[in-house]
Amino acid sequence: MSDLDPIRVMALHALAYCERLFYLEEVEEIRVADERVFDGRALHESLDEEGTLVEMTIESASLGIKGKLDALRRRDGKLIPYEHKKGRARKADGGPEPWPSDRLQLAAYAMLLEEATGEPVPEGRIRYHADKQTVRVTIDNDARASVRAAIERARELAKSTTRPPVTSNERFCVRCSLAPICLPEETRISQDPEYTATRLFPPDDERLPLHVVGHGTRTGRSGDELVVTPLDGPATREPINTIRSVAIHGHASISAQALQMCADHGVAVHWFTGGGTYLGSFWRDDPAVQRRIRQYEALRDEGTRLNLARTLVKARVESQLRFVLRATQGEERGENGIGEALDGIRHMLGAVDRASNPAVLLGIEGQAAALYFSCIPALLGSQVDPRFRPKDRNRRPPRDPFNAMLGFGYALLLREVTQSIRVVGLDGAFGFYHRPRSSAPPLALDLIELFRVPVVDMSVVAAINRQQFDADADFTTAGRQVWLSESGRKKLIEIIERRLSDLWRHPVLQYSLSYRRHIELEVRLLEKEWSGEPGLFANTRIR
Repeated sequence: MSDLDPIRVMALHALAYCERLFYLEEVEEIRVADERVFDGRALHESLDEEGTLVEMTIESASLGIKGKLDALRRRDGKLIPYEHKKGRARKADGGPEPWPSDRLQLAAYAMLLEEATGEPVPEGRIRYHADKQTVRVTIDNDARASVRAAIERARELAKSTTRPPVTSNERFCVRCSLAPICLPEETRISQDPEYTATRLFPPDDERLPLHVVGHGTRTGRSGDELVVTPLDGPATREPINTIRSVAIHGHASISAQALQMCADHGVAVHWFTGGGTYLGSFWRDDPAVQRRIRQYEALRDEGTRLNLARTLVKARVESQLRFVLRATQGEERGENGIGEALDGIRHMLGAVDRASNPAVLLGIEGQAAALYFSCIPALLGSQVDPRFRPKDRNRRPPRDPFNAMLGFGYALLLREVTQSIRVVGLDGAFGFYHRPRSSAPPLALDLIELFRVPVVDMSVVAAINRQQFDADADFTTAGRQVWLSESGRKKLIEIIERRLSDLWRHPVLQYSLSYRRHIELEVRLLEKEWSGEPGLFANTRIR
């Protein structure tokens, strides 16, 4: 929104309801159509079919606003603007009243109407359909003054890169479609640890990712469906509104028409090499100017970067420690060196807070990782094929099946983290811990650290112990390099996707959500660290 753009009257309605809602919708241009929005649209469509609505779109350069009036009637020779609302009128001792935001909206329409017709509009009416009440609204000087004040406040907020604070009225948030983006209840917890939050963040995304793995498999479009056609076998069809993302592996392909439909429906498309390396993604760009300005300004500060990096490394090292403790519970840890490694990891964990710069942190993290991976062979059962027991952590290229599985699992996780960063509107090129490099965006490399152990490491160890993989059929060996074969990739994709759908209870927020949804939540909590609402980022821990 610029100084020259007319403000939507509906935006003034949002401003009166909650300044943060106005800022998210009109300044950052984040809009979510939830059930209540669709119910309102359905109401207007039904009234339109009945001939009840006579809609008018009016714009005023002098007022700087524009809007679409629901209905206009003439009563006793005077023009009367009407608004139709799905909900109920406000209850008062003197009878039903309009809600303040509805009153402001109707007054704005009345002022537009006065300027357009040259006739005075002394009154408007609001029809609340839930309780079948029609409320009269007087358009007096106070009402006009409130509209002008709202316009001035809207212009003021539009010039700011700072989001207004969360509303003090908790009841407003329960009915807000942008609550999963604003995270008002999470903000209240960060400000008051004793606060009991109402769960407003959805536990999972009902849409599912689509992986196209087979060599030569083509993905095209037919109507509102993606059609996946392998070289051999029948084609499968997937409605676009059931798909969260598309992953193209190896020599599979996707048509330009399918890409266009994915862009139109907000479906990300990701590419992987045949060896399992994540290449990048296609996504309709969201400028997200204000969000990125806040990110750039915050991450220019060395102290901010160091504090975030400490928090991140502590979370990862503690996850490694807890996983080993959990996997060896009830066992003798002294004979196989597990006890000594655990002591070393605990020592590294204690050193994190004393790290004076990122280089020291990298050293601490590296030592902790070496101790952690030295414990991995002991976490694999005696029944496991010896070829799955890693001698060390190796990559680029992996030299054993275990490391090949880890590498591909991390690539799948990197895809999910990268997509969440784009959904939130941050810039993956600006991180706080990893240095910029060509293989992946630094911010994605930062955030993936929170989920390596719970999503990938634990899943791979469990799959090997359950003997779900065949060392001959599911892997391809070329010299010293070991890769997952097509069958192996399909198995691991299914395992990781199932893990991403598993529910996990947040230790601070005290509600359960899938790991896939949790990744997006962590990105939003990270953004709060530099938006004046810190304290909840990187509390992920394995129990």
